[in-house]
Amino acid sequence: MAVEEGETPRSPEAKLGMQVEDLWDVQEPQLSPTEKLNACFESIPVSAFPSPPSQVIEIRSDTSLAEAVKLLARHKILSAPVVDVEAAEDASWIDRYIGIVEFAGIVVWILHQSEKMEGRSAFDSVMNGSEHDVGPAVAAAASGISSPRFKSMHPDSPTATCGKFFETLTSSDYYKNTKVGDISGSFRWAPFLALQKSNSFLTMLLLLSKYRMKSVPVIDLGDAKIDTVITQSAVIHMLEECAGLHWFESWGSKKLFELGLPLMKPSDIIKLYEDEPVLQAFKLMRQNGVGGVPVVANDGSKAVGNISIRDIQFLLITPGIYKDYRSITAKNFLTAVRSYLEMHQKESPLLSGMVTCRRDDTLKQVIMKLDSMKIHRIYVVDAAGNLEGVITLRDIISKLVHEPRGYFGDFFDGVLPLPANSRV
Repeated sequence: MAVEEGETPRSPEAKLGMQVEDLWDVQEPQLSPTEKLNACFESIPVSAFPSPPSQVIEIRSDTSLAEAVKLLARHKILSAPVVDVEAAEDASWIDRYIGIVEFAGIVVWILHQSEKMEGRSAFDSVMNGSEHDVGPAVAAAASGISSPRFKSMHPDSPTATCGKFFETLTSSDYYKNTKVGDISGSFRWAPFLALQKSNSFLTMLLLLSKYRMKSVPVIDLGDAKIDTVITQSAVIHMLEECAGLHWFESWGSKKLFELGLPLMKPSDIIKLYEDEPVLQAFKLMRQNGVGGVPVVANDGSKAVGNISIRDIQFLLITPGIYKDYRSITAKNFLTAVRSYLEMHQKESPLLSGMVTCRRDDTLKQVIMKLDSMKIHRIYVVDAAGNLEGVITLRDIISKLVHEPRGYFGDFFDGVLPLPANSRV
């Protein structure tokens, strides 16, 4: 909802934008636009950020991994704080929560099983339906059939990505009975760094950009609970609502190439070929610390789709949609998921196909696309449709503010340490 000149802002986000506008107008004229924005956001407490329409979704530590996946998918969120069911009623917030469970963490857990594979291959485990061996079976699947031993024994086997594999996994006690709390010590779910309501907007924006956090919990110290969770998507929506305001237009009217976007060279794009196993996409995401990869045609020049970290849900919640495929390649995965969504979730962003832009598009145009389509990345293409780069929500926020020298000081002291046996 853009703000037209002379119009009274009608959304909380637009009203917040007007607050920034008022601060912008009184900044020292010698300051650069970025320095002005830094000063504006430093003056606004994070408590001013509009609360989401629904309450914070929390997941108990005794929730099964299977149910956690369903909860994240049902509420269309990437992550949720995990409450320790053994914490005392009067526990502080740092004792009440054990971390944040997210789709990225679930992927890490699945991929981690590959390091435990012993004895029989995943092919034998799944095809023989051995319940005890389902854990190691997950391993080879998650590895994208990358084990040399697995390849040598079954070079043509589609087991690691066939429909029966996922049906076996999701119906197993191993998957159903694994609790969020049981595996939270195996790796870091996500950085659990919370803000207080008095912290500044600038602090929040830097955490969501330079420090790579996809969401930031805001703690109510009085209740020792999370009051709200601010996501990268929520910030992008706020920016979209500020279109038309002077401070936004002075920044958002710039073309992507003028801001140095995309940040990568075409040769640095992490991509997946359409005939590769779909789980290879999630392996690439883990290895490279990204939240999605483009699926490209076999000649490698044009993108045919996108797989995001949250799409792991479609392998775990709807395994039956792949039963007609001998193997679940990236292309088959996208085809099956789109067919499923056309029947059950017609509003899903996945049905939009590849969302692209050009280097000479403005940042404002990109923000409008990202917000209206509820997506986390957009691909930059040339006139022929060839991939030139990717722009994420984090990239955009990072162009809004910068970190002053020594800004955080000892802010990160006392952050929850990683478990002793952390793997990522």
